[in-house]
Amino acid sequence: MITRRLLIFLALGTSLFAGESKPNILFILTDDQGWPTLGCYGNKLIATPHLDRLATEGARFTAAYAMPQCTPTRAALFTGQHTARTGMWHVLTNPWYGYPWAPMREPTWREGLPRDWFTLPKGLRAAGYVTGTAGKWHLTADADGDYRALKPEAGDAFGFDFVAPRGDSQSAGDKQVDFLTDAAIGFIREQREKPWFFYLAHHTVHGPVLAPEALIARHRARGAPEKGSGNATFLAALEHLDNSVGRLMAALDELGLRERTLVVFMSDNGGVSRSYDPKPFTEGPGTDTQLHLANAEFPNAPLRGWKGSPYEGGIRVPCLVRWPGVVAAGRVVEAPAHVVDWLPTLLEVAGAKPAASHHLDGVSLAPLLRGSGEPAERSLIFHMPLYDLRWGATPCAVVRRGDWKLIEHFGDRFDAEGKYVSGPHVELFQLRDDLGETRDLAAREPARRQALLDELHAYLGSCGAEIPGANPHHEPARAFKETNEKPAFLR
Repeated sequence: MITRRLLIFLALGTSLFAGESKPNILFILTDDQGWPTLGCYGNKLIATPHLDRLATEGARFTAAYAMPQCTPTRAALFTGQHTARTGMWHVLTNPWYGYPWAPMREPTWREGLPRDWFTLPKGLRAAGYVTGTAGKWHLTADADGDYRALKPEAGDAFGFDFVAPRGDSQSAGDKQVDFLTDAAIGFIREQREKPWFFYLAHHTVHGPVLAPEALIARHRARGAPEKGSGNATFLAALEHLDNSVGRLMAALDELGLRERTLVVFMSDNGGVSRSYDPKPFTEGPGTDTQLHLANAEFPNAPLRGWKGSPYEGGIRVPCLVRWPGVVAAGRVVEAPAHVVDWLPTLLEVAGAKPAASHHLDGVSLAPLLRGSGEPAERSLIFHMPLYDLRWGATPCAVVRRGDWKLIEHFGDRFDAEGKYVSGPHVELFQLRDDLGETRDLAAREPARRQALLDELHAYLGSCGAEIPGANPHHEPARAFKETNEKPAFLR
């Protein structure tokens, strides 16, 4: 017979395993790493044993989503809000860049994360966590920090107790992989007696792709090409990244923190299976209507698209979660999850709450991680009202609900062959049976098409997001000329 004392013991044990003891949180975000780049996602070109081990010891998400470019994903992660709400759907650069004379008007975007906004590290710090970060920032382009890093003196304003120094150039050496990994391990070692949160934002495998020369030589000797898809440098960079994750996990083991640490690994957007040369479009009207391939790093098959794209290859990313005693080992999670979900998830497992005035678009995945339930069916939103010819991107938005995904091209697009097509267009795909988005069902499913369009427009309207219309400043002679000079009408 089970005694009352045993029942109490079991209840307490369940509570502790449910994360009530404030787990440490290590969030690793990589850059431009596509969905199929890991062995556990089907990659046969390079072994990734340390990351694959995270999958066997924890959970692998098969339908994890980010935004298709750097800044939008980071803003969504830090705020738990869709880019349509934050206005941070454009990559931040200094100097500014845009396509002000294109056929469709690019709405004005927010050019930096405000200091007074609620953020994930602020919420965790309020719950008693020591917070730290190292690596790519890309949420401001001002005195607080830039693409490369947040400045240590600005860390407190965004919720960080510790910010690693900038280090050497992220365009040289091993792209700071070892430096950033060392910074993370040093922080963990120093803070091991307290609950901590560390955000490790790697620059790799963003271009220019870099890796230790010895690893590159080994892949070259094995027959990997010098350039193009699956090239030796890219494979070496993946191996070097995988080794760094192995070092981090070994440090957690050495410090006795494995059982007390929740680890999340994901990428900020899809991989560069191709990028385009925009120059032919900048030379005058009618000179070209076809995108020309400039570069390829790693295949995204079976997904369609790449970084910057509204198709799955641009927004579906690898995502692994290890939380010993809570997340079942070897679990495969098919439920769709959006990057906006991580703020409410991590706050819940930490016993924290967002600011009362802070609107959340994401939902907590904590019950899903604990195996006690999945989120109710909901719509995942992606607002991308911009041009970026290096990715073949034109203003569009996406809504996924259940197995159905709708893409609305607001006024123009590049088709599957890279040819420019004028005019609005709507596509509808059923992802369960067509992961590669090869069959557009919009004409066959008019009721579903309209329902999803209505839902998308209702959401965009609810948060005041501007839907692009015809550009009153359109100039055919320089329609697709990318400029670093912000015109007066946009200031």
